[in-house]
Amino acid sequence: MTVSARRSGVCLLALLAVLSLSPARAQEAPTPPGAAPAVERAQAEAKRPAITSFTLENGLQVVVLPDRRAPVVTQMIWYKVGSADEERGQSGIAHFLEHLMFKGTRNHPAGEFSGAVAAIGGEENAFTSYDYTAYYQQVPVEALERMMGFEADRMENLVLTDEVVLPERNVILEERGMRVDNQPGAQLGEAVDAALFQNSPYGTPVIGWRQEMETLSRDQAIRFYDKYYTPNNATLLIAGDVDAEAVRGMAERTFGQVKRRAEPGPRIRPQEPVPLAAREVSLSDPRVTQPSVQTVYLAPSEMNGKPGEAEALDLLADILGGGSTSRLYRALVVEKGLAAGTGASYQGTAIDDGQFVTYATPRGEATLADVEKATDEEVARLLKDGVTADELEAAKNRVRKGLIYLADSQTAMARRYGAAISIGQTIEQVDGWPQRIEAVTVDEVNAAARKVLQAKRSVTGRLLPGGATDEADAKAQEGSPAAAGVPAPANTPPAPVGDTRS
Repeated sequence: MTVSARRSGVCLLALLAVLSLSPARAQEAPTPPGAAPAVERAQAEAKRPAITSFTLENGLQVVVLPDRRAPVVTQMIWYKVGSADEERGQSGIAHFLEHLMFKGTRNHPAGEFSGAVAAIGGEENAFTSYDYTAYYQQVPVEALERMMGFEADRMENLVLTDEVVLPERNVILEERGMRVDNQPGAQLGEAVDAALFQNSPYGTPVIGWRQEMETLSRDQAIRFYDKYYTPNNATLLIAGDVDAEAVRGMAERTFGQVKRRAEPGPRIRPQEPVPLAAREVSLSDPRVTQPSVQTVYLAPSEMNGKPGEAEALDLLADILGGGSTSRLYRALVVEKGLAAGTGASYQGTAIDDGQFVTYATPRGEATLADVEKATDEEVARLLKDGVTADELEAAKNRVRKGLIYLADSQTAMARRYGAAISIGQTIEQVDGWPQRIEAVTVDEVNAAARKVLQAKRSVTGRLLPGGATDEADAKAQEGSPAAAGVPAPANTPPAPVGDTRS
């Protein structure tokens, strides 16, 4: 089971970056040099599975993504609820319920579902984020209907007693201790988010604040389950060696028998005020061996931004810090030799506000102040001079090629659609993303940069080794690769910013 950190939102560019490092990409024949964008888009479209969507009578949306290359299938059930939907004072209840969903039901004792998956060599897990909670299994295709039966059963028949709930509460408290309380980088991340989101529930960690986690109860878990775990608040994604009509029949025999038992209503949350002041957060800890600095900017998301803004910010992140050809990497790592790692990212898959992040870690004798100053200079240069047409075209080209390989990952495709639908997007909006990326202009990227990359919209977080009083003292630890001048792989964040596994 996982807790999704906010910075791990399922942004398509982030998925493409992950897939670019996978063996599947290396096995693909590359697009011929000089191929026109239209040809590349046609190739990508040819690899995209034909998608079917239908809705059962109880309100459950079912999305089928056929993939005939192997006799395996991925089932994902996405609930349109995450930690940002929790009642104030009950932080962590969404993630807590995720854990409790692996306990027994009226029809299947604890461990039977997981045992059935393991017995056939399948995989299973679950993850909680701010805007959704999802559960998945990847199994041989002949086991699909049985898996659907198990998943449908725990949608309505979960049995929660104090004997089940209280020990599991200790488990999530231990998880917080291991993943947050004992990890200075994670502690800094919580502090940065709390400073950035002054009113939004995105400022509260998905796993919850410890003092509130300690009071989570069986009654609270049951109320959360009864309100949100209803078929009309969920999406079933089936990706694999299946056809839509067969899936429809299985879905009706399993999930179709689950009663619609609640109306969760619109997801209306407290909104952020207009930011007026730059904020800074520093954390010094003896366990820190590699200092780092990150600046997080409040940014429009795919859902609350103006048309084209999210796409422009996607491309801006690629140009500024998306890899070894990005501005930050060339300046800080290659030309000046100050940084062991640096980069930028945009996380816009959210119902409310998103984030735009820059980060850097010092190398050799450089201090944190040195890399922070150099990062600020590159951002200022971009704001002053703007991006170029060549930079924009290169970023779009990376997206075009990445789309070809996206179809190689069954789970990545399911996650892409599941996350988008869970925040309120349609399949058509997901499918139209490549065309919207192609339509972005230089002026739009520059306008997005000047709107978002303002100091008053930012929180700067500094992670310092024990004994360092400020960023001017913070260097790579003696004897470490960074101190010896060895750069980190391109686009490697300095602190844990992905899923944390329990």
